[in-house]
Order: sequence, then C-alpha cells, then structure tokens
Amino acid sequence: MNRLQKSITEADIKTYREDGVVCLRGLFSPDWVRRMYDATDRVMQTGQGRIREAVQKGGQGRFYGNVYMWQWDDDFRAFAFDSVAPQIAARLMGQDQVRLCYDQLFVKEPNTPAPTFWHHDLPYWPFKGDDIVSIWVALTDVSLETAGLEYIAGSHKWDKWFQAVTPDQDPKFMDPRAERCPDYTDHANRRPEHRYLTWDIKAGDCICHHPLTVHGAGGNASKTQRRAALSIRYMGRDVRWDPHATAMKVSGDPKLAAGAYPADDKVFPVAWADDKVAA
Repeated sequence: MNRLQKSITEADIKTYREDGVVCLRGLFSPDWVRRMYDATDRVMQTGQGRIREAVQKGGQGRFYGNVYMWQWDDDFRAFAFDSVAPQIAARLMGQDQVRLCYDQLFVKEPNTPAPTFWHHDLPYWPFKGDDIVSIWVALTDVSLETAGLEYIAGSHKWDKWFQAVTPDQDPKFMDPRAERCPDYTDHANRRPEHRYLTWDIKAGDCICHHPLTVHGAGGNASKTQRRAALSIRYMGRDVRWDPHATAMKVSGDPKLAAGAYPADDKVFPVAWADDKVAA
C-alpha cells in the first residue's frame, strides 16, 4: 500500500467538516494518474460494466459513466486498495478503519454539452450516515471550461434530501416525493448568502466531499481537452444500511438488515485500517 507523501493538515480537516468539501493537491502520483488514465481508456473500449451515458443533443460529445470497476478490473482494484485514497478517507473522517463503498468513472469528451445535474450523493445510495466521503480524483487537468465541479459550501448541513437525477435522467432513481435540486449553473438561481466553490485542478489533485454536499457541473466546452475523473467512496463506522426504493443496486447483492452496519467483507471490504486495529 502506498503511503501519503504529503500531509493532510488539521486545517484541511476543518475545511472538510465546515464546508463539506476540500480540495487536496498533488496527493496522487504521476504513475497512478497514467495507470488509471490508461485503464479508463481500456475500460471504455471494452464496453464492459454498468455503463450510463447522457443523451447528447445533436450527437455531440460523450458523457460516459461506469461503476464497480474494482470488482472486475485489476488496475481499478489496485487503486481502491493500494493507492493513498483510503488513507485520505480515514484522515478526513477521523476513522481508524474505512470500508470501500464503490468506485465510479466520469468522462466528458471535448464538445460535450451535457451537464452534471446539481445534486447531492446520499439519495442515490442505500446508506444513511455522515461517515462517507467521495474522493474525486482528476486524471486530467480540469477547469470550469472543461466541466469542473462547483460546490455550495456548508450545504451538507441544510437538512435537505434532493431528488437523485442521473445523467440520462433514469426515472428509477427519481423519488417523486423529493424536491428537485435547483440548477445553480444558471446564475439566476444563485443566492447571495451561498458560497460557491470551484477549483482549477491538475491531474493527481482530488476533491473530497461529504455525501450531502450539493454540487454540479456544466458541459465540457473545450474543443480539445477531455475531462476524466475517478470518484471513489469509502465509509466509516456510523453508516447504516438503508435500501430505499430509489437507491442504486449494489453490485454483489449484500444480505443486510435495514439499519445494520454494512460489514459485508465481500461487497464492502475493509480498504484501510490503523495498524492497532488491523493487529
């Protein structure tokens, strides 16, 4: 397992807890970036996995997504367990052990107008709890022009439950009882009391966010630059199984009672543990 070469400071942890999101620079080595960028190309070419793509107007561009690559691809599995990602998760959440939830791939090719609809993550998932972090690792340089993510600081404390909306607007995820998240890409919807966060980032940087932090992105307006990112999610000890009707189907079909801690070592394996815990 790789070890963190740069420290995650107390200030980083405070930012994560207060804003619900923090940008961490240069934690993933060029070797990991190259390996996972090449793995992304390979996976996209095979057509394997649970692929989800946005419908493009006029056939422009491509917004590609996939999940659970760690279960069938050696490079993605190595990243989930052997990169610094699980240590980042443990440090930010203050956990002595973290389990892997799942990984997710996002690629927006040049000239892709499809947005990432504004949302927060927890309504998509069969979980409850605060101790889940998404680590969104840039495999290319990213800016607002190339569909960089925007966040609303502190939105994880709003006590809101917005409707889940996938890139292809699959109705299976869209709980009709839930409120649709406003489209904050439209500046007419922005409110002066909100603080909007975005970063120009380099390949190997990562953005880490709480499962209820509201975020979204526009399309990739670049004519030449792909935007590729791997988001990987880890859970801590306060998470509970919550298989509600509009939640995503978990690959591996865990047999868990509602309200139980998801201690299924096959579906949600331990990805990192403090030496004292592991002993």
